[in-house]
Amino acid sequence: MNDDTKTDGWKGVIRGRPEPGAVATRSRTTRMQDIHAFTEMTGDRNPVHYDEALARRSVFGKLIVQGGVTTGILNACVAEDLPGPGSVFLNTNLNFNKAVGVGETITGRVEIVSRRTDKPICVLNVSVIDGAGDVCVEGTATTYTMPLE
Repeated sequence: MNDDTKTDGWKGVIRGRPEPGAVATRSRTTRMQDIHAFTEMTGDRNPVHYDEALARRSVFGKLIVQGGVTTGILNACVAEDLPGPGSVFLNTNLNFNKAVGVGETITGRVEIVSRRTDKPICVLNVSVIDGAGDVCVEGTATTYTMPLE
Protein backbone atom coordinates (compact mmCIF):
# COMPACT_ATOMS: atom_id res chain seq x y z
CA MET A 1 0.00 0.00 0.00
CA ASN A 2 1.14 3.53 -0.62
CA ASP A 3 1.63 6.04 2.16
CA ASP A 4 -0.71 8.84 1.06
CA THR A 5 -3.11 10.15 3.67
CA LYS A 6 -6.08 8.51 1.97
CA THR A 7 -4.81 4.99 2.83
CA ASP A 8 -2.58 5.73 5.83
CA GLY A 9 -4.38 4.34 8.87
CA TRP A 10 -1.76 5.94 11.14
CA LYS A 11 -2.85 9.51 10.34
CA GLY A 12 -3.59 11.33 13.61
CA VAL A 13 -1.76 8.83 15.81
CA ILE A 14 0.35 10.87 18.25
CA ARG A 15 3.71 9.20 17.63
CA GLY A 16 3.06 8.17 14.04
CA ARG A 17 3.80 4.77 12.55
CA PRO A 18 6.27 2.67 14.55
CA GLU A 19 8.89 0.83 12.54
CA PRO A 20 9.53 -2.93 12.72
CA GLY A 21 12.48 -3.57 15.04
CA ALA A 22 11.61 -0.68 17.37
CA VAL A 23 11.87 -1.69 21.05
CA ALA A 24 10.62 -0.24 24.33
CA THR A 25 11.35 -1.42 27.87
CA ARG A 26 10.13 -0.54 31.34
CA SER A 27 11.27 -1.78 34.74
CA ARG A 28 9.75 -1.83 38.21
CA THR A 29 10.09 -3.67 41.49
CA THR A 30 7.10 -5.71 42.66
CA ARG A 31 5.60 -5.07 46.10
CA MET A 32 3.17 -6.72 48.45
CA GLN A 33 0.91 -3.72 47.74
CA ASP A 34 0.65 -4.96 44.13
CA ILE A 35 -0.80 -8.26 45.36
CA HIS A 36 -3.34 -6.46 47.55
CA ALA A 37 -4.38 -4.09 44.74
CA PHE A 38 -4.75 -6.95 42.25
CA THR A 39 -6.79 -8.96 44.76
CA GLU A 40 -9.04 -5.96 45.34
CA MET A 41 -9.65 -5.70 41.58
CA THR A 42 -10.04 -9.39 40.80
CA GLY A 43 -10.73 -11.37 43.96
CA ASP A 44 -7.64 -13.57 43.38
CA ARG A 45 -6.70 -14.68 46.90
CA ASN A 46 -4.57 -17.69 45.99
CA PRO A 47 -2.56 -18.66 49.11
CA VAL A 48 0.73 -18.60 47.13
CA HIS A 49 0.29 -14.82 47.12
CA TYR A 50 -0.50 -14.45 50.84
CA ASP A 51 0.58 -17.44 52.95
CA GLU A 52 4.34 -17.12 53.32
CA ALA A 53 4.83 -20.52 55.02
CA LEU A 54 2.82 -22.30 52.33
CA ALA A 55 4.58 -20.37 49.56
CA ARG A 56 8.01 -21.35 50.94
CA ARG A 57 6.97 -25.03 50.76
CA SER A 58 5.61 -24.64 47.23
CA VAL A 59 7.55 -25.16 44.00
CA PHE A 60 8.10 -21.39 43.99
CA GLY A 61 9.81 -21.26 47.38
CA LYS A 62 8.52 -17.76 48.02
CA LEU A 63 5.47 -15.50 47.85
CA ILE A 64 4.71 -14.72 44.23
CA VAL A 65 2.75 -11.92 42.60
CA GLN A 66 -0.24 -12.72 40.42
CA GLY A 67 0.41 -13.24 36.72
CA GLY A 68 -1.62 -10.11 35.98
CA VAL A 69 0.78 -8.08 38.11
CA THR A 70 3.72 -9.51 36.18
CA THR A 71 2.21 -8.85 32.75
CA GLY A 72 0.80 -5.46 33.71
CA ILE A 73 4.15 -3.91 32.85
CA LEU A 74 3.49 -4.86 29.23
CA ASN A 75 0.30 -2.76 29.32
CA ALA A 76 2.40 0.23 30.36
CA CYS A 77 5.01 -0.42 27.63
CA VAL A 78 2.30 -0.56 24.95
CA ALA A 79 0.14 2.33 26.16
CA GLU A 80 2.92 4.70 27.16
CA ASP A 81 5.91 3.83 24.98
CA LEU A 82 5.41 1.65 21.89
CA PRO A 83 3.22 1.92 19.89
CA GLY A 84 2.25 4.60 22.46
CA PRO A 85 -0.74 6.62 23.71
CA GLY A 86 -4.08 5.37 22.41
CA SER A 87 -2.81 1.78 22.05
CA VAL A 88 -4.80 -1.18 23.32
CA PHE A 89 -4.33 -4.94 23.05
CA LEU A 90 -6.43 -6.79 20.49
CA ASN A 91 -4.81 -10.14 21.29
CA THR A 92 -2.12 -11.59 23.53
CA ASN A 93 -0.56 -15.04 23.51
CA LEU A 94 1.62 -15.42 26.60
CA ASN A 95 3.66 -18.24 28.07
CA PHE A 96 4.40 -18.06 31.79
CA ASN A 97 7.85 -19.60 32.29
CA LYS A 98 8.83 -18.45 35.79
CA ALA A 99 6.94 -16.94 38.71
CA VAL A 100 7.88 -13.49 39.98
CA GLY A 101 8.33 -12.96 43.71
CA VAL A 102 7.60 -9.98 45.88
CA GLY A 103 10.49 -7.51 45.83
CA GLU A 104 11.85 -8.64 42.46
CA THR A 105 12.68 -6.16 39.71
CA ILE A 106 11.12 -7.04 36.38
CA THR A 107 11.60 -5.51 32.94
CA GLY A 108 8.88 -5.57 30.31
CA ARG A 109 10.00 -5.48 26.69
CA VAL A 110 7.96 -4.96 23.52
CA GLU A 111 9.33 -5.12 19.99
CA ILE A 112 7.47 -4.25 16.82
CA VAL A 113 7.50 -7.27 14.49
CA SER A 114 5.21 -5.81 11.85
CA ARG A 115 2.66 -3.08 11.32
CA ARG A 116 -0.10 -2.46 8.87
CA THR A 117 -0.20 0.76 6.87
CA ASP A 118 -3.94 0.76 6.19
CA LYS A 119 -4.86 0.43 9.90
CA PRO A 120 -2.93 1.34 13.06
CA ILE A 121 -2.34 -2.30 14.00
CA CYS A 122 0.98 -3.82 15.12
CA VAL A 123 2.19 -7.32 15.90
CA LEU A 124 4.68 -7.40 18.79
CA ASN A 125 7.03 -9.80 20.49
CA VAL A 126 6.65 -9.27 24.25
CA SER A 127 8.53 -10.49 27.30
CA VAL A 128 9.02 -9.91 31.01
CA ILE A 129 12.47 -10.64 32.42
CA ASP A 130 13.50 -10.76 36.07
CA GLY A 131 16.62 -9.26 37.66
CA ALA A 132 18.56 -12.49 37.11
CA GLY A 133 17.88 -12.23 33.37
CA ASP A 134 15.43 -15.13 33.33
CA VAL A 135 12.46 -14.88 30.99
CA CYS A 136 9.35 -15.04 33.17
CA VAL A 137 6.79 -14.36 30.43
CA GLU A 138 7.14 -14.37 26.66
CA GLY A 139 4.80 -14.28 23.74
CA THR A 140 3.18 -12.16 21.08
CA ALA A 141 0.56 -9.45 21.03
CA THR A 142 -1.46 -7.49 18.52
CA THR A 143 -2.29 -3.85 19.23
CA TYR A 144 -4.57 -1.19 17.82
CA THR A 145 -3.64 2.48 18.24
CA MET A 146 -6.47 5.02 18.28
CA PRO A 147 -5.80 8.44 16.80
CA LEU A 148 -5.88 10.97 19.65
CA GLU A 149 -5.26 14.15 17.68
